[in-house]
Amino acid sequence: MASDSPTSRPVRIVLVDDHEMVIEGLKAMLAAFSDRVEVVGQAVGAEKALSVVDELDPDIVLTDVRMQGSSGLDLCQELRERRPDRKVVMLSVYDDEQYLFQALRVGASGYLLKSINSDDLVRQLEFVHGGATAIDPGMAARAADTAARMQRDEFWPGARHGLTQRESEILSLVVNGLSNRGIANKLVIGDETVKTHLRSIYRKLGVNDRTGAVATALREGIFQ
Repeated sequence: MASDSPTSRPVRIVLVDDHEMVIEGLKAMLAAFSDRVEVVGQAVGAEKALSVVDELDPDIVLTDVRMQGSSGLDLCQELRERRPDRKVVMLSVYDDEQYLFQALRVGASGYLLKSINSDDLVRQLEFVHGGATAIDPGMAARAADTAARMQRDEFWPGARHGLTQRESEILSLVVNGLSNRGIANKLVIGDETVKTHLRSIYRKLGVNDRTGAVATALREGIFQ
């Protein structure tokens, strides 16, 4: 557990993202907590991050999951191969438990969402520094349910292809011919949320569009 002592040194972190604007936003977000968290370095992209982390030896590397060229997952694995006790925390816009599972498999010490507020982010980083694992609370609850279902082999359609329950639900509606707006109305979610889920579905199924997703779903017997 993180120390509450005012004399303890701040947690030293390196920020990694493929967008410099995101890094600057995080630095600004953490600036008010300089007595607890110190940004000692930054890197745009995973490749540059390796040398920055080796040079600065931070307590925690805070990285995006998906980046151009090489992902945060690949970066985490490489960093921990170089030094097994290296602490890496994922900070992502993707609230997909499959990413969470992948992050934990490669040794990440946490998976948080970019919607987190600054107070909670600092607190979670302190927890990780103290030896804990930090997971977004909402994702942790869903992941626990998913893990329990998988343990009992209670798979939903498409689970073996990496689809989440929500993605499976949306794919079934696509197969039944509903438009994005129709899906959004039926599930009471936004159009952009539907599009985000569809992009994830296409990626997991290895297709580029709705037609490919429907064809794969039928060919693979995802829906009987």
